[in-house]
Amino acid sequence: QSSVLCFMGHLLMENRNGLIVDAELTRASGTAEREAALAMLGRRTKRHRITLGADKAYDVAAFVGELRRRRVTPHIARDDHLTKTGKRRRSAVDGRTTRHPGYAVSQRLRKRIEEAFGWIKTTGGLRKTRHRGLARVGWMFTLRVAAYNLVRLPKLLAAT
Repeated sequence: QSSVLCFMGHLLMENRNGLIVDAELTRASGTAEREAALAMLGRRTKRHRITLGADKAYDVAAFVGELRRRRVTPHIARDDHLTKTGKRRRSAVDGRTTRHPGYAVSQRLRKRIEEAFGWIKTTGGLRKTRHRGLARVGWMFTLRVAAYNLVRLPKLLAAT
């Protein structure tokens, strides 16, 4: 019997040091990524305007509109590919965001999140879960995220 994706892990990373600042585990669905991103942003303290770098899956008008309403600049990869019918898809991220040099920096740095997921799956041993249920798997996911940050800290301290 084939395996079925039941849970999705979501991480919020700060770009300066590559540390994970929030983690959430949800049931897999078509909108779980965007809902988790909004939930994690809601838990952040509002000191100043922030940016959110993400891939093309987040380029949805409702999500970008919600980010703008929360005063978060969407540094989301544009999804304006050519559809099967020959029409170009309209991206929700417009030129007022993409024209700034910070947008290009965010697009380059957003790929660093994959390092954390790779470490959690391989070294952290979460490629195959040993538990069942959202609460137990979520606890193990959070523990792996904390361990990832603890492994990164000595390297960051040595660099300063």
